[in-house]
Amino acid sequence: QVQLVESGGGLVQAGGSLRLSCAASGRTFSRDAMGWFRQAPGKEREFVATIRWTTGSTYYADSVSGRLTISRDNAKNTVYLQMNSLKPEDTAVYYCAAGYRRSLRASDYDYWGQGTQVTVSS
Repeated sequence: QVQLVESGGGLVQAGGSLRLSCAASGRTFSRDAMGWFRQAPGKEREFVATIRWTTGSTYYADSVSGRLTISRDNAKNTVYLQMNSLKPEDTAVYYCAAGYRRSLRASDYDYWGQGTQVTVSS
């Protein structure tokens, strides 16, 4: 079992920044990939970014590349999502997830956090 707890969401003006955290506990060694996804009201959950615990290799959705940065702190079992130059269209509930391998598909991740709300005002 892997437990994931997100934090750091909130309300920010367009152009502002937020840093989300995802604290992992339990059998974290059993899942090498961590991902961030988001879901806006009335829309499907979409991929944002992914990183591997072992190598630190990353991959981003085109819509966030250059503005959002995923990173990890292995000593703290924590993954971060630094969000800069935020836009109103970034408004969503952000979820972190754990899986065996990096993937853009939500179905490839089998552990999920409860989500944290990010609201960007115009």
